[in-house]
Amino acid sequence: MSRALQCKIGKIMKITLSVIAVLCLCVGIYAVAVDAYIRSSSGKYILTSDEAAALGNTDCILVLGAGVHGETLSHMLEDRVKTGISLYEKGASPKILMSGDHGREDYDEVNAMKNYAKKEGVPSADIFMDHAGFSTYESMYRAKEVFCAKKIIIVSQKYHLYRAIYVARSLGLEAYGVDAQLRPYAADTNIFNTLREFLARNKDFLYVRLHPSPTYLGEAIPINGNGDSTNDKA
Repeated sequence: MSRALQCKIGKIMKITLSVIAVLCLCVGIYAVAVDAYIRSSSGKYILTSDEAAALGNTDCILVLGAGVHGETLSHMLEDRVKTGISLYEKGASPKILMSGDHGREDYDEVNAMKNYAKKEGVPSADIFMDHAGFSTYESMYRAKEVFCAKKIIIVSQKYHLYRAIYVARSLGLEAYGVDAQLRPYAADTNIFNTLREFLARNKDFLYVRLHPSPTYLGEAIPINGNGDSTNDKA
């Protein structure tokens, strides 16, 4: 290979690497900007439990699912359900909507959540289950379109509330949030959730603009009715 050809190839490689570096930098700046925008625009809607209870005319307390092991709730999910129950007892809303993943027969977040709340004294008729809340976006979409909610209080940990509130309000819901963290979580869990949420905020920033339909819709189940209409087990 001639020296001239080697120089030409080297120049092309340098230009290519420079273009790739610039593109990566632009993507990185865009992702950071989206993350900052979602957190700044949603943070003002995160309330204390007392502030949320004082809102009035709230259609439901929307508790978002997380991991379960059979009927046992993960620590994060147990904190969410406990916070939802506390809000219900304070009169924040007459209904609780448990939204999570029940896409397989052997994995069921929502019945585990409802059963926990029932054991704590919440009437079954006041607890609705969204069996197809497979993602934050789908939970918000279905809360509006299937359960006919207009004003909601979302219960999750604070890191997650920014995105949940942003998605809900982008879809036309009057949404507020209450932080459900009742205990410290493992450091590696916090790091994983922070990184995951950074990516998820960017994903849902696009989703609310593209507005894809959720995995399932189905007939309307008004949240002001009887929650036992969503039961699937005796």
